[in-house]
Amino acid sequence: MATAQGVSHATVQRIWDAHGLQSHRATTFKLSTNPAFVEKLTDIVGLYMNPPEKGVVLCVDEKSQIQALDRTQPGLPMKKGRCGTFTHDYKRHGTTTLFAALNVATGKIHGKHAKRRRRKEFLAFMNDVVDTYPDQEIHVILDNLNTHKPKNDRWLPRHKNVHFHFTPTSASWLNQVEIWFSILAGQSLKGASFTAIAQLRDHISDFIESYNERATPFCWRKITVSQKGLTKCLTDL
Repeated sequence: MATAQGVSHATVQRIWDAHGLQSHRATTFKLSTNPAFVEKLTDIVGLYMNPPEKGVVLCVDEKSQIQALDRTQPGLPMKKGRCGTFTHDYKRHGTTTLFAALNVATGKIHGKHAKRRRRKEFLAFMNDVVDTYPDQEIHVILDNLNTHKPKNDRWLPRHKNVHFHFTPTSASWLNQVEIWFSILAGQSLKGASFTAIAQLRDHISDFIESYNERATPFCWRKITVSQKGLTKCLTDL
């Protein structure tokens, strides 16, 4: 651009900075090709915007392979003219999986740690969820992971008060807990250092406890993104 316009590279950079342009970054969005996309979207967004009066709506998923990384050198604190820094050299001390359920009405998180993310661990977490909301209708929003929807599901028929709602394929953005996972990564895990799995788990649990003290529900809105009448749901944090 600088060569084409006969200006310096610094001039182009100043113009980009002034308008918040970052040519090295790209954003993408994939529309689902699921034939039942509109039906499933309407079901889930309906739960967000008009939840049942005597029930609870939960967004559930798991974040696997969270690494306990031990930085080889301590990070430098923030100061005037410099953001906080941390070394990219680290030692690995294992991983953990976090199962999380976001209460759509309150924004609060119920979490549980596990070594793996098999069907066994998922059902153990769901048993905790059921115990947390006794005698209530529970509507659970999930993605299509095979641990969530096996061919022969014996757990769900035994829990008549629990209803699973699956997002369309390639539409994980419909599950609000994905937003919270981004918050966890950005506000708690980024740049952190851990010498053991137990320390990592305690750190995450403390963050959840602190987050729940100030939690508020996400504001959900709709915008049209195609001429076919499909709808994309976004969040305002």
